[in-house]
Amino acid sequence: MHVRFNFSAIEKHPLRDYLNNEFHARTPIPLSCPALVSHLAFQHDGLSAQEEHENVLRICQTSPCKFIENSATHLMLDAGIFQMRWELHTEYSSYTFFRPLRAGEPRDPDATAFDSVFPDWVSSIPGKLIVATHIELRSTADLSPESVFAGLSPKSGRQMVVSRIANGAAWVFTDFMFDNGFSRFLLLDESLAGRQPGRAVQRLFEIETYRMMALLGLPVATEVGHWLNGAESRLAELMDHIVHANSPDDERAVLTDLSRMAAEVEHSVARTTVRFGASCAFNSLVWQRIEELREIRVSGYQTLHEFMQRRFLPAMNTCAAMAKRQEDLSGRVARNSQLLRTRVDIELKRQNQEQLTQMNTRARVQLRLQETVEGLSIVAITNYGAQLVLYLAEGGKHVFPGISPPIVTALSIPLIAILALFGIKRMRKALALEVEDTNHAD
Repeated sequence: MHVRFNFSAIEKHPLRDYLNNEFHARTPIPLSCPALVSHLAFQHDGLSAQEEHENVLRICQTSPCKFIENSATHLMLDAGIFQMRWELHTEYSSYTFFRPLRAGEPRDPDATAFDSVFPDWVSSIPGKLIVATHIELRSTADLSPESVFAGLSPKSGRQMVVSRIANGAAWVFTDFMFDNGFSRFLLLDESLAGRQPGRAVQRLFEIETYRMMALLGLPVATEVGHWLNGAESRLAELMDHIVHANSPDDERAVLTDLSRMAAEVEHSVARTTVRFGASCAFNSLVWQRIEELREIRVSGYQTLHEFMQRRFLPAMNTCAAMAKRQEDLSGRVARNSQLLRTRVDIELKRQNQEQLTQMNTRARVQLRLQETVEGLSIVAITNYGAQLVLYLAEGGKHVFPGISPPIVTALSIPLIAILALFGIKRMRKALALEVEDTNHAD
């Protein structure tokens, strides 16, 4: 009999279980008609994940709760009269409440899944509310699409978005407007099977959440757009100053202004990169979720895809355009700064060349003066040496009476001059060798 494989002898990666659990987390909730599902999303307000998790658990103080999922970043509990899912994301936390309805229970336009949650807990949710969405899930057997169409009034001024999703298995009605603080969807189940109602509800919530999170970049893009208009005009003026710069001082002044402007541009890029990047990511998720709905057009009404193309896509294009304009402006400032630095460097090199030429001229003059001084030095040394020979000859006359001091002095003058010349040349050669050795050592 074979022994079963045992993992106890194998060292596991510390994140193996966590990653697998994360892969299976946040599965769609099985839903049945009719039901109310309400969704809130709050931007983080400085609370840690642990503090927010503890705050979520406070909801169990009023009623017994059964935990379906429970981790540091997501939680699913069943409180009997409602179910709640909490999810912690990078920028926001979401709270989704599910409340089943009785069969045949009439519609209440103001009803939400929060009606069974005690208000003190809802008001204590930390962060700033960014999304409040409500979905009413009904069956077409209880509420027909025709009756919904009959209740739509063209005089209301609202543009209804209607489409069939899941290849025609359900109907979606919405106008993306706020009613009592909620954007509302009506989801009619015609032939959804299994977890399809839960997946449809989850995708609609994600579309609305990601849409709002993506639109957070629009005010930033508008602000950046106003600033870019002025910055681009200033850059054009600085380019005119570069063209008309007539002196190194003018060029250095323009270079200082360009450096200051480069710092401003980089500060703006650093301040907005995260927001624009997040908007781009959320935008991609919105279109992905819309594609997953598999919409079928209803004659006379816009689909979710068409509505987003007309209302949402221009805002995202604006964010992308402002981000690209910032990058282009940063590149232009860098190129112009490099161009001006090149001009300044060329001018400095030209001035250095002129100074080197002047130094060479002065060195040649000094060499000529040195050679002149060396000739005079030979004369002076010869003169002093002849005087010494004269003194010695006059002193030696008393010892050697036949010596003539003037003749001895005259004969010594050429010898003294030759020795002086030889000594000076030898000293100059020794100095030259010493300088050459020093240069090689450097």
